[in-house]
Amino acid sequence: MPGDDPGSHRIVQAMERKRRLPAEWEEQDGVLMAWPHEGTEWVNLEAVQNVTMEIVREIVRSERLLMAAPDVEEARGRLLDAGVPLDRVGLFQIDTNDTWARDFGPLTVFEADRPVLLDFGFNGWGLKFRSDLDNQITRKLARLGAFGQTPLDTRGIVLEGGSIESDGQGTILTTSACLLSPNRNPHLSRSAVEEFICREFGSHRVLWIEHGRIAGDDTDSHVDTLVRFCPDNVIIYTACDDPTDEHFGPLREMEDEIRAFRTPEGRPYRLLGLPWPEPVYDEEGRRLPATYANFLVVNGAVLVPLYGTGKDRAALDIIGRAFPGRKTTGLDCLPLLTGNGSLHCITMQLPEGVLG
Repeated sequence: MPGDDPGSHRIVQAMERKRRLPAEWEEQDGVLMAWPHEGTEWVNLEAVQNVTMEIVREIVRSERLLMAAPDVEEARGRLLDAGVPLDRVGLFQIDTNDTWARDFGPLTVFEADRPVLLDFGFNGWGLKFRSDLDNQITRKLARLGAFGQTPLDTRGIVLEGGSIESDGQGTILTTSACLLSPNRNPHLSRSAVEEFICREFGSHRVLWIEHGRIAGDDTDSHVDTLVRFCPDNVIIYTACDDPTDEHFGPLREMEDEIRAFRTPEGRPYRLLGLPWPEPVYDEEGRRLPATYANFLVVNGAVLVPLYGTGKDRAALDIIGRAFPGRKTTGLDCLPLLTGNGSLHCITMQLPEGVLG
């Protein structure tokens, strides 16, 4: 089929009803997270909980936070001890498998300028991990009133929030390695995936990335580890300048791809390459997926994962250039890498209007 050609920039007709998937830098009501607990697979639980509290502390400076937790009292006590103002936090007693709200949380679209929550299936990144509890979190939150009167639409397709990136104007960025994974939606061709994305999100085109990967990433190359949209037609991306590194070739091919991308008006995007952090390994010598592209945009600020390497400062500066007028705050996210993710992966923004 013509729509199955690799690297397609094919424009797909959006459905007639007006829908829009906002960009992350648009105004937000809050952020969704899940409390890391004994039942999760963290080998460094205390450190991960401390990182979680630091992230929460930054988020509640400008917006609210929703937290799913199997033991609400444990989470409340730890947050109180950390000085987090609990009047800015909604805690909900819900059993969870893990902590990755980006991928089991709802994706919010606007229909006639009103928010609608889309709840897609989550199957542990292509059946790699248990996800039976996490797949139910969004629906349970809705039943508990976490989202107020905002409608929830449950969809029968597997799709993780970290696998797509929106510019808020109808362009979706994604990777073929993830969205065409045989363990997610094997019944859908590339063209069928494009049509589904454009229908659900009101988008008019999908930009596919065919290359690029991060060692240790078990999501099949989520786009939020590699390439991100920023305001004013800026694309920020993970670059590797070390020819001896295993990532050099794939990331150089990815860079060539995005240099060929054009805005809807036919102009090149302005590209900003992120520095390549020194390799980070776990105690068993396994390389961990350190990437500065896994930042989170909140009201008035950008929260940037740092890993204690010599490249941290440069990453903060570059991301700051991409988001002028926002405070750029770095947070030590080294403990999160042991779970093969980082700051963006454990959060999901809730746009303005979702929480009422």
